[in-house]
Amino acid sequence: METSQRHRGEASRTVQDRLPERLPPHPPLARYYADEQERQRQVSRWFDESAARYDFITQAMSFGSGNRYRQQALLQAGLAEGMSLLDIACGTGVLAAHAQSIVGVRGFVVGLDPSPGMLREARGRGVLKLVRGVAESLPLESERFDLLSMGYALRHVSDLRATFGEYRRVLRPGGKVLILEISRPRYRFMFRLLKLYLGCMVPWFARLGRRGRGARELMKYYWDTIEYCVAPEVILAALQEAGFSGVERHVTMGFLSLYTGVR
Repeated sequence: METSQRHRGEASRTVQDRLPERLPPHPPLARYYADEQERQRQVSRWFDESAARYDFITQAMSFGSGNRYRQQALLQAGLAEGMSLLDIACGTGVLAAHAQSIVGVRGFVVGLDPSPGMLREARGRGVLKLVRGVAESLPLESERFDLLSMGYALRHVSDLRATFGEYRRVLRPGGKVLILEISRPRYRFMFRLLKLYLGCMVPWFARLGRRGRGARELMKYYWDTIEYCVAPEVILAALQEAGFSGVERHVTMGFLSLYTGVR
């Protein structure tokens, strides 16, 4: 990965002191929903409608590199034979299926997602253990997993504090959290370029084909959650506040963020 940024000490504690009691990843996006309940229903509907085409859209969006990047992140985090992994917002199960091949029969992988359509796709891909649920209230026992992963879905939770508290609860002592995200670029040129691509071109492409309208709306929403997401420093501070140690953010290409921490 190109660069590594560590945020610890006084600066992070200062950010922690300013965190609100409830910490959504972005402000309400009124063009899509009126309240939190409607947001959950709307996003779930978009993912359900797009499930069958989701891999095609995201692979085209990342020029075929997205799955490889996720798989490399798992290996770099130390996933090995015999370990246990919880993949939050597992989607169509691409990462969970790959993780199963790494941990083997002596380990296990659980994929969790709120969308029945996505879980159906993951089941068809061969993911053995699937659970329907949300990150803020995991229907799983405490201290069960060695590694917890989440790929490009942190912007879809309702409360970062509740989410990270649940992540720490289900991890075993010494377990690692691994969160991949797309962050708003700091440089104006890169921001405008990414907005043109993810905010305009990808939604246009996604609308083609069956049920294209829902996929188009999902991709438009996808970009807006990136544009208005809280700063990476807030995410790092929330992880630290939840009790994770060694919290770091690794950055690739100026906008691909990998957050890590140890329980």
